[in-house]
Amino acid sequence: MLCVGEASGDLHASELIRALRQQDPEARFVFLGGDLMAEAAQVSPVIHYREMAYMGVVDVVSHLPQVTRNLKIATSLLGKVRPDALILIDYPSFNLRLASEARRLGIPVYYYISPKVWAWKEFRTAKIAECCRMVFGIFPFEPEFYQRHGYARCIYVGNPSVEEIDRRLESAPLAEEFRRKHSLSDKPLIAIVPGSRVGEIKRNLPIMLEAARVLESKYQAVVAGAPGVDRAQYPDSVPVVFDATTELMHASTAALVTSGTASLEAALARVPQVVCYRHTGSRMTYAVMSRILKIPFVSLPNLVADKQVVPELLLHKCTPIDVLRHLVNILPGHKGRDAQLEGYDLIRRRLGETRAAATAATLLLADIRG
Repeated sequence: MLCVGEASGDLHASELIRALRQQDPEARFVFLGGDLMAEAAQVSPVIHYREMAYMGVVDVVSHLPQVTRNLKIATSLLGKVRPDALILIDYPSFNLRLASEARRLGIPVYYYISPKVWAWKEFRTAKIAECCRMVFGIFPFEPEFYQRHGYARCIYVGNPSVEEIDRRLESAPLAEEFRRKHSLSDKPLIAIVPGSRVGEIKRNLPIMLEAARVLESKYQAVVAGAPGVDRAQYPDSVPVVFDATTELMHASTAALVTSGTASLEAALARVPQVVCYRHTGSRMTYAVMSRILKIPFVSLPNLVADKQVVPELLLHKCTPIDVLRHLVNILPGHKGRDAQLEGYDLIRRRLGETRAAATAATLLLADIRG
């Protein structure tokens, strides 16, 4: 049984399902997730992640009846199916409650793609240690972090984005072909990747588009549509492409990316980027978060590199004029572009070439059987 709460989790979990099926053809699956998992497992989700992708206190509270219902369905399913393993993918507020129920029932729990406890809410490491037989880390610094907190069963298995991006890039069209395929103009592209949740899109996309609009005489902004998000959530004035985020980034000169998995994917695709995260835009929130966060950076490329490779424009610092200033600095002929590309080489070396899903599947099956 697997449980994910949003689009990137659906992608990573689908690769893990394929790896498990390859190593154990008799494996059967039940899950809360999305269409990619359904394709890999050849069964439909019990709950689609579209009904689970709530982010932040306000969003969760406003959907509390739905969240409570989802948790009730998941715990009931756990008791009914009694799976040989419960595999959790991020989504900690929900998944750690599910983990507690699995532990009570004596069902082994594994975490693939750990919550970002190294960034904030370190107290969750105690719950993970209590409930999980093993954590399959996807960042090379995670085992050392867990070790410092008394948990020795976190193993770095590689980062799934490396393999996923490389596979997509093999068949990605060149910029000219991509523009022709999507009926775009001949101008070079700027990829706009505003997030996978409606709330993120509403907060980040207007800032990104306003910044990119200043360059519209030379560049064309194209938005990466999120899986499961209706076209009506995006303005009619800008082209939107769905199911082609990697291809869009590969075909683009630069990108504006909402902080999250997409920022690491942009780095692996070698497209210079500006990381944006508007959220409330509040200086007070920024001050509070600066004290809560236990890490020097927020974006994944900078965390992996352990230095600033990409600019991070967060909250009140995420304004159209500042986004534009940093965007110009990574366009061809500007010094910020070469510096980012050098940083991307460092990120590649640190992540390595280990196949994350296959390695995690091998470890999980060996633990179940042994």
